[in-house]
Amino acid sequence: MNIATNRQQSKWSVGLCGSGEGSTCCIACILPCVTFGQIAEVVDEGRSSCIGQGIVYGFLMLFQCHWLYGCVYREKLREKYGLPPEPCNDCCVHCCCGPCALCQEHDELTARGLDPSKGWIGPPNAPPQMPPSMHR
Repeated sequence: MNIATNRQQSKWSVGLCGSGEGSTCCIACILPCVTFGQIAEVVDEGRSSCIGQGIVYGFLMLFQCHWLYGCVYREKLREKYGLPPEPCNDCCVHCCCGPCALCQEHDELTARGLDPSKGWIGPPNAPPQMPPSMHR
């Protein structure tokens, strides 16, 4: 089985309305910019910061167009893990139920061994990085 076939068979770890255990759901409802920033940093593998992404998302909330930015990152997450656009396309999910989408995305990353609340620390089970000043 090749990688492309495996990606087509991937499914979300939790459903859209079946996620958000614990504090993730509360934070996503009260301060969605925090949850979004955490997700974006991990999806971008540390190339963007949680704070920067959260500020952009919060600014877009002022104009009620934050869902557009959310759907961009949902699509990145889906492509990265070969997930289907369920229950409908990414923009509809973020427009109609943004907090639920953020909870699902956060839980998906957690199920894959990443912890968005800690930020990007490398892929799961990655060997520790040696500082450049040290030699083997």
